Amino acid sequence: MLRARILDVVSHTGGHLASSLGAVELIVAIHRVFDTGRDRLVFDVGHQCYAHKILTGRNDAMETLRSLGGLAGFPKPNESDTDAFIAGHASNSVSVALGMARARTLQKKDYSVLALIGDGALTGGLAYEGLSDAGDSKEPLIVILNDNGMSITKSVGGVADHLARQRLKPQYLRFKRGYRKVMGATAVGRKIYRVTHKVKTAIKETLLPCSLFEDMGFTYLGPVDGHDVKRLTRLLKYARDLKGPVLLHVRTVKGKGYTPAERSPDQFHGVGRFCVETGEVVSGGGTNFSAVFGQAMCRMAEEEPRLCAITAAMQGGTGLNRFADQFPDRFFDVGIAEGHAVAMAAGMAKQGMIPVFAVYSTFLQRAYDQLIHDVALQGLHVVFAVDRAGLVGEDGETHHGVFDAAFLDTVPGMTVLCPSSYAELEAMLRYAVHEVKGPVAVRYARGGQGNYTTDSGTVKTAVLRTGKDITLTGYGVTINGLLDCARRLEADGIQAQVINLLTIPPLDPAPVAASVAETGRLLAAEEAAPGNCVGSRLAAALAERGIAARIALANTGPGFVTHGAVAQLRALCGLDGESLYHKALEVCGHGDR
Repeated sequence: MLRARILDVVSHTGGHLASSLGAVELIVAIHRVFDTGRDRLVFDVGHQCYAHKILTGRNDAMETLRSLGGLAGFPKPNESDTDAFIAGHASNSVSVALGMARARTLQKKDYSVLALIGDGALTGGLAYEGLSDAGDSKEPLIVILNDNGMSITKSVGGVADHLARQRLKPQYLRFKRGYRKVMGATAVGRKIYRVTHKVKTAIKETLLPCSLFEDMGFTYLGPVDGHDVKRLTRLLKYARDLKGPVLLHVRTVKGKGYTPAERSPDQFHGVGRFCVETGEVVSGGGTNFSAVFGQAMCRMAEEEPRLCAITAAMQGGTGLNRFADQFPDRFFDVGIAEGHAVAMAAGMAKQGMIPVFAVYSTFLQRAYDQLIHDVALQGLHVVFAVDRAGLVGEDGETHHGVFDAAFLDTVPGMTVLCPSSYAELEAMLRYAVHEVKGPVAVRYARGGQGNYTTDSGTVKTAVLRTGKDITLTGYGVTINGLLDCARRLEADGIQAQVINLLTIPPLDPAPVAASVAETGRLLAAEEAAPGNCVGSRLAAALAERGIAARIALANTGPGFVTHGAVAQLRALCGLDGESLYHKALEVCGHGDR
């Protein structure tokens, strides 16, 4: 029933299907053994949390999943006490869980702490930092490794499989616990235990795939069938009773129970609306910025043998499937390791290659240190293709790309190019690859280009529309809302000059200053957080030049933007054409018409 419910919901709302289907039995077993309102279950990313939501009183609201005002697609503590922690980025669950376990110990409280981490998240270095500390801590903590794809352990044939099965049998687990208790009661017993333990460990390390985690200090259990609820329940109870760091290795099938998802788990990882009967995705069709980027990369790679593409487990999402097929020797997927990706790109650039790191804006945040220390400090020519810049929609707070415009501005020597159309994207990408000398980012939105489809023919500043009453300025796809605003104003007899800022930084305020000196009014709009936003930088530049003007800034506002359709979120933030129109009227002193 759970699996059918998830299928029905996601087919209408879209969401992360394959991961949630693969974790159904595991989530059921966890809820049989633990009270997630008291015990703490920390998801890693949270792609697999839908069954958990259904089992914790949110079944009737599942139709609102990922919609504005509805349930979030990820765990969210303000949605339910059973959601222990926000989870949207990978590899942090063990660290968070260890923090909770240590807090529990210091506060002398009694509850269990679990971290549910997927094998993909183990490609991130933060996971190993957490595992290393957790294993050494001796804190009661259960790490559940949901292995649904990557081969983490090396099997040594039938003997290993047989021993793995034997060591998970109840009688063996009871004997092991009793033996340890009895032998620990006397000095002679403890000495015998140490000798037998060393012999057993030596044999186990030769035949079983668990030495990595046991070397870190964990009691390793597994691998076990992640779709066997009874066995999982028994092992979770045993892991809870061990009162120390335990790693339970669970093998699951991504997309379990739904043939299209089992056959194509990547396609059904994050999926839009689809037909349950056929598995066909309901799509609006058309191209998007990611696809255009991938096509442009292939064309440039044919011309430039030094060009390489790097991704952090986002090959399909960043549009690099075709590049990977055509140029396999120049394509590198480093896993969920953005910091490593940037440092590696720096090494490649230092030795004469031209690396292009395609990364979602929200994930580039994880590599800020490498941006400064490894790339910018030496002025290395690394190209950052910053995908999903701005509001991204249904994934919500953890995925909106509203901070890169601010933090990239703080990186010395960084050039940030902001295409508003597909044509500008390809032109700017070529400029970034062939003409910029130091670090350079090309940032573009999720989805399509909007009504503005031309190439301004410049990477500096472009005046898209002239006017004498108010200056409207922005960058990226926000230019569509500003042009819509200008057309609405024109119907009221107000002439707006629209200026497209194509490079931020270096930000050239001169064209805007010249325009505002004439109009006396400025509305700067951007899908970015207000801190160090471009609008505030322009306002400061006008003040420095002594230009008095009525200024309004439109951005995503303080705090974090919720989940919902992009069009809804733009309206919520006041960044759609109609909202900008009313704001411009206020700046012009006409009030709200």
